[in-house]
Amino acid sequence: MAKRRRKQRPLVNVPESVVLLATPDGWRHSIRTADGGMLCGRLDGAGAEAEAEAAQAAVVALLRDLAGDAGVEVTWDPSPDQASWTGRVGPVR
Repeated sequence: MAKRRRKQRPLVNVPESVVLLATPDGWRHSIRTADGGMLCGRLDGAGAEAEAEAAQAAVVALLRDLAGDAGVEVTWDPSPDQASWTGRVGPVR
């Protein structure tokens, strides 16, 4: 009898991509996960006066918390205005 292969399902809450937006109240984030979920909210540790690099560092720390034991790194796409950033999340190489 042949073995049945199980369809692999994505891990829950593993981040795939992230969007950072500068607002008058501070930086906001939207994180898309491998299972199709979305996590959105205000980014703690990066107020309205924070530079984009500080917001990016804060969201990377948040992504590492979400990923748990799986290490992640973010590849940021260039931003023409420094007020919004998109990034692809992948495993640490």
